[in-house]
Amino acid sequence: MNAFAISLHLLAAVIWIGGMFFAYVVLRPSAIALEPPQRLTLWAAVFKRFFPWVWMAIIVLMLSGYWLIFDWFNGFATSPGYVHLMHVLGWVMALLFIYLYYKIYPLFVAAVQNKDWPDAATQMNRIRQIVLLNLILGAGIVVLVAALQRLN
Repeated sequence: MNAFAISLHLLAAVIWIGGMFFAYVVLRPSAIALEPPQRLTLWAAVFKRFFPWVWMAIIVLMLSGYWLIFDWFNGFATSPGYVHLMHVLGWVMALLFIYLYYKIYPLFVAAVQNKDWPDAATQMNRIRQIVLLNLILGAGIVVLVAALQRLN
């Protein structure tokens, strides 16, 4: 059962971190060539399709992570340091996404719907900053956990 939980955990992390990597490193530079109305409308469509996957990834990461903490490591007290690191940084990433989703994203969607391109661009920049921070945190978690796990 733990192999299944680890597989789900890794798959959810790949979906979330990989999606952010694609958006930031591939789509963003490519979309710059579009005029603001087309670019911001494209981003609204991308987020509408990607954010449900992020929600699913967060739920799977949390459930599988807690399953592994309590089943494999017998709780927090006996979990190695890299598990505590994943736990804290995973919550930071989730809370950043929740803030983005409930605070900034609705403002972005409203601005795009109202064709208020300057405000949409402002909200898009705020989203971009959080995505970059979460991408750095997510990639950092992967690298640190891979390295720290080898030390245990």
